[in-house]
Amino acid sequence: MKFELVFIPHPAIGHLKSAVEVAKLLVERETRLSISVLILPFISSGEVGASDYISALSEASNDRLSYKFFLTEDQPTAEPTKLNLQIENQVPKVRSAVAKLIEDYSTLPESPRIAGFVLDMFFTSMIDVANEFGLPSYLFFTSSAGILSLGLHVQVLYDENKYNVTEDSEAEMIFPSFTRPFPVKCLPYSLVSKEMLSVFVNLSRRFREMKGILVNTVAELEPYVLKFLLSGDTPPAYSVGPFLHLDNNQVDDVSVGEKQSEILGWLDEQPASSVVFLCFGSMGGFSEEQAREIAVALERSGHRFLWSLRRESPELPGEFTNLEEVLPEGFFDRTKEIGKVIGWAPQTAVLANPAIGGFVTHCGWNSMLESLWFGVPTAAWPLYAEQKFNAFEMVEELGLAVEIKKYWRGDLMLARTEMETVTAEEIERGIKCLMQHDSDVRKRVKEMSEKCHVALMDGGSSRIALGKFVQDVMENIV
Repeated sequence: MKFELVFIPHPAIGHLKSAVEVAKLLVERETRLSISVLILPFISSGEVGASDYISALSEASNDRLSYKFFLTEDQPTAEPTKLNLQIENQVPKVRSAVAKLIEDYSTLPESPRIAGFVLDMFFTSMIDVANEFGLPSYLFFTSSAGILSLGLHVQVLYDENKYNVTEDSEAEMIFPSFTRPFPVKCLPYSLVSKEMLSVFVNLSRRFREMKGILVNTVAELEPYVLKFLLSGDTPPAYSVGPFLHLDNNQVDDVSVGEKQSEILGWLDEQPASSVVFLCFGSMGGFSEEQAREIAVALERSGHRFLWSLRRESPELPGEFTNLEEVLPEGFFDRTKEIGKVIGWAPQTAVLANPAIGGFVTHCGWNSMLESLWFGVPTAAWPLYAEQKFNAFEMVEELGLAVEIKKYWRGDLMLARTEMETVTAEEIERGIKCLMQHDSDVRKRVKEMSEKCHVALMDGGSSRIALGKFVQDVMENIV
């Protein structure tokens, strides 16, 4: 019997790429399966390479993995209430698209049966659409199993009126999915903000309605958390990652391609494992004061560096117009032999280069998985979303990263608050720890890198979990 899943990923590029990668693996593994990916309109078009990626998807559609695009109407937003409204505005379009899919298949011989929806973690309202068609829903969770378990446990505490926290609290909480106490200061801003808490608690409530949860993680990376999830009353969790978009050659923009060639050419001239790479994600911009502190730290550390530096902005970060005026006087002259300051960075291509010896990162989950995949140790500097939790898990819980900044008041993306300045001393200390070549962290990262690669091979833990997911989907077909 042929069957088909309807994927509805969040169109922000980090979510979309992960969802596409899992869709590719699923159709590769199961020849009876086809997937239709519905790409909603509020794509993060301002991100470098986003338009190239979307163009490549439109050309890659085939009978077994097709991409259906909705017309662009709205601009992307990070504010939860507006995001919810944008999602609700797409419900009629999704309903119509699925109805047409079912109608078309009803007239074709040997057409697949629609087996269910696979929904992004923010798109739980689409469960209602699936229910209208009598279809089961599955969750694609783009972050870690750890933050999934945290959100589910907070939801239980909230519903039992046992959750009362503030961002400034010095308290620690005991979560059954972690091996050590969790500092309240490491909670994502969305779980301490009164305005946003109910939105995210409601998401976790609806996670429990799913038939299963695909998690972008590896069993060997988060074994304790996954054991807890599998022993609880939550839907089955399938650790099927890491899902990484590693094709660095899909660059149609000439200027972007030239920048990438220049960056990689410079790295090719550096000694192995000698360069510290600093890059902070799509929203990671800094004030002039913070940029100067980083520059001082880099110069004092004495290490070679590749620094992706962008200016803070209420929307997407932009380029500084004149770095000579922003950074310390004479910085470029003193570091010209060992350092390179850039704007946009081809992150996976950089991490894959043998010259990279360490990665100072905002701790986005995709970035953490990419660093592990390439065996590059990280220094944690969380800025927004669930990144403070990711930093805690990687540094404290798993021992796979070193610390630059553990606690961070507010949230660069959601709270729009003025971020506290991290001192040059703190940054320098973190960089020196990161670049120690005989450290236990570096050894553990190399070991975990090998486990991540094995997980995606035949007989590996993620391949087995993927097969279990396919089997369960077939059993749930109505």
